Amino acid sequence: MRLQLIRLYFCLVALALPAGGPPALAMDALPASTVDAMAQAASPQAIAEYRRKLKEYQAARAAFEQEAEPYWTAIAEKRRGRNAKRRERQAITLDDYVLTQPPLYDGPKRPVDPEPQDRPERKPLPVVSDFLQAAASHFQFTPQRPASEVEFKRAYGHVALASGLTREQIVRVYSFETGGNGNHDMQSGLSSSRPGSRAISTAVGYNQLLTTNTVSLLAEQGHDIVKALTEKATGLSGPARKAMDHKLAVLKRMVAFTRSVPVQWSEHEKLANTPQGWGVHALVLDIDVGPLLQTHKLLTSVLFARAKGYTRPLSAAELEMMNLTGDSTGLDMVTMPQAMREQVPTSNFFQRGGYERNPVAIRHNTVAKLLAITDERMDVNSSKPGAKELAAAF
Repeated sequence: MRLQLIRLYFCLVALALPAGGPPALAMDALPASTVDAMAQAASPQAIAEYRRKLKEYQAARAAFEQEAEPYWTAIAEKRRGRNAKRRERQAITLDDYVLTQPPLYDGPKRPVDPEPQDRPERKPLPVVSDFLQAAASHFQFTPQRPASEVEFKRAYGHVALASGLTREQIVRVYSFETGGNGNHDMQSGLSSSRPGSRAISTAVGYNQLLTTNTVSLLAEQGHDIVKALTEKATGLSGPARKAMDHKLAVLKRMVAFTRSVPVQWSEHEKLANTPQGWGVHALVLDIDVGPLLQTHKLLTSVLFARAKGYTRPLSAAELEMMNLTGDSTGLDMVTMPQAMREQVPTSNFFQRGGYERNPVAIRHNTVAKLLAITDERMDVNSSKPGAKELAAAF
């Protein structure tokens, strides 16, 4: 769940940024040599000024905390209450939400310490090349890549439609997740149009699956994926059949690996952060397995909603909310009548830290507004070349 909320943060922040817009300059973004030089040059006057500003900041934050802490405590209590009512199959009403907007800190920023500081090295995120290397090293597997991007889109469209997803859901979710131009190997934060860009998560593909998503999906849906490939193998012969048999053998080993721990997100997250977990994530790039994983990621949300008694077809924006936030949290928003959506603040669905770092949730601060901006971005991105190509692929 934690990774899903992190992913929601990055996806929603993308709504508020212009395409290709530069990140704000921060001390962490400066070269270490520059930071060191600045620190070494700190004068007694600069240090005194820093300490004065730090006291002002600390006083302002303390005053803010007196207001913010009770608010977020109430958010947590209301969430626990809703969960309890759902377990008892009781109706959820406006009284089960905090209806006021959260306090937002508008005091002085924390000043930058001019004195030398020990800065721990940031561990770089694994990228597609790391996933491929891990798959080869730990599973002796190389994903079968498409001859062209449209080939992958055709495969994905065919699988997704056959599963019961609608054309609108498929195209509009792709448009939102990838910005309307994503390839099957697109990783969050990386773009060929932005030299020097860096990965901001391990999310890859049309529906931006995190490493933990892939591990979890394989643990829960692995049997169905093996079955689908086994059926496909019956129609093959010669080298193609031999390659599919090898892929099936690897897939079964990967499924066994993902099922070596209890079926819990936290346990899957631990596996996903190992080199073997990276190797499993390479399946997202495979022309046979990737479309199945991408489809199951959305289909599980649809099936979850049905199992909870919500039979109305999900709009693409509603499906995206479940895809991003997790099924239970997303369904909380989806099942809400429009009149309630207009009144319930988005803060009810966030942890405090995630909300305060999320300009989109703050700006579009009710459920209705958040769904509306998601729909709006889907509208815009659906007209881009990648989305049009996907729409024409089935």
